[in-house]
Amino acid sequence: MTKTKQGKRATRKVSCDECYFRCNLLCALDLPEPCATFRPNEAQLRPPQQLRFVFRQERRTRAAWAFPSAQEQAALHA
Repeated sequence: MTKTKQGKRATRKVSCDECYFRCNLLCALDLPEPCATFRPNEAQLRPPQQLRFVFRQERRTRAAWAFPSAQEQAALHA
């Protein structure tokens, strides 16, 4: 890519011959220019890496909906 007089980068023209789908015989379109699904064939086509699931530490020692123990009930009604 080269810079123009305004300081912007000139974009390189791509062709269907450089597309992953065309190179792997997966393209069914016959268009004069690359379509919206163009992917460069430079790297293997793979999904992005997913985020890791991290469990949070338990903050409560007892669930909020738990019934009081027998000793706690006896103390409440005594």
